[in-house]
Amino acid sequence: MMREETVFGPIHSRRLGRSLGINLLPTRGKICNFDCIYCECGWNCDGKGDTVLPTAAKVRNDLENKLIELMLDGTVIDSITFSGDGEPTLNPEFPRIIQDTVFLRDAYCPNAKVSVLSNATRVHIPEVFEALRKVDNPILKIDAPTDDLVAKINQPAPGYRLERVIEALEKFEGDFILQTMFLKSRNFDSASPEVLDGWMDIVRRLKPRKIMVYTIDRPTPEQGLEAFTVEKMQALVQPLLDEGFTIDIKGKG
Repeated sequence: MMREETVFGPIHSRRLGRSLGINLLPTRGKICNFDCIYCECGWNCDGKGDTVLPTAAKVRNDLENKLIELMLDGTVIDSITFSGDGEPTLNPEFPRIIQDTVFLRDAYCPNAKVSVLSNATRVHIPEVFEALRKVDNPILKIDAPTDDLVAKINQPAPGYRLERVIEALEKFEGDFILQTMFLKSRNFDSASPEVLDGWMDIVRRLKPRKIMVYTIDRPTPEQGLEAFTVEKMQALVQPLLDEGFTIDIKGKG
């Protein structure tokens, strides 16, 4: 499902409420350094029809126009959310765009949060880290606890190292949201001890202020994936709940 606009919505997000989306990637293509088996945008190889990235000036203009329209309509939004067709931090003007967005949010809808959905692969880059520190909700992904398991579910670009990601996330000192997909495929199962135990150890190491656990809710590029129920996910993360972690669990629908 490709976004055909740079600024889109608002839409209802099961995690963020009424959300105005920003896509920092091509409007008719996909650019990502992950190729997740569950990505609603499809495989990377199928999204090469457009490689034009929106500039900071375009994003600011489109966002300001949309916020004025919503304000005049009396439409309230809960979040301005960077998601879109791939990894938003790959846009080279990401830091400038975040600065502009925070300014516009303060001017037009100060009660809305600024949220970024990211696979966390570029958090170790100082400019990206500093930009993410400026937003209300840096929502950063770890789906699996080892490089081998990440390869099965996320299929990252060459050079990915989970330990580098974890070390970069430690610099948030817990002030971020950890996002994790739970599912089962032919060679990956979030409920297996090799995945679950290692992931919980990472959670304990990073101590995020909140954890978002969710499952597949839309068509996926890999066939045969199994979604988890809310009840199953709650049972799996119960040890962390017992330890006092705040966990938001979203099932299908």
